[in-house]
Amino acid sequence: MKKGKALVIDDEQIVLDSVKRILAQGDYDVDMTPSGRQGLEWGIQKNYDVVLTDIRMPDIGGMVVLRDLRRAKPALPVVIITGYANVRSAVQAMRLGASDYLEKPFTPEELMKAVDKAVQTAASQVPQEQTLIHTEEILQVLERAATDGEYVHQLLHNWADALDGYTLTHAEKLALLTGDIEWIEQYVGPLTAKQKRWLEKPLSAEMLRTYGW
Repeated sequence: MKKGKALVIDDEQIVLDSVKRILAQGDYDVDMTPSGRQGLEWGIQKNYDVVLTDIRMPDIGGMVVLRDLRRAKPALPVVIITGYANVRSAVQAMRLGASDYLEKPFTPEELMKAVDKAVQTAASQVPQEQTLIHTEEILQVLERAATDGEYVHQLLHNWADALDGYTLTHAEKLALLTGDIEWIEQYVGPLTAKQKRWLEKPLSAEMLRTYGW
């Protein structure tokens, strides 16, 4: 039994062929295109369970594809695959609603894990969940980030895996990753100095220092 139908968008034929082979072995039907514009059209017009898109493409980039697909089909999960990964583009992808962000080269196991998780999460998501605030999970992430340097590194460089064990909405993940203290305190309540440590220093300071934000 097929798990679903996937669309892969990448201007490199070798990547298209490789991803299609991995997904087909994982029981997905796969369409693929080297054109961001055509991928966006197919993603809107056809029925897919997940879309995977590169960021840098000659016609339109993957961030535009991601943005417009999320506007047209908010429930459709989109996984970013890129050979030019950095913190700034990862945060931008999160802001636009990416389900995951994979840096090339990735292993078949990493790809299947990201795709399966994206599809399963989308299938189990209900509209009411978007209004829930997972206070306990948010505080657990903040407490862990305040005391575990290795976990901070994981949050910076592989946020999808770092947050994998926590039940969090997209808005909650975004607030944690961008250091949005105002949003968190609005919904969770006042934070202690310890809980604010991650939000005030590691991610926001690094982004400001490295990328001039």
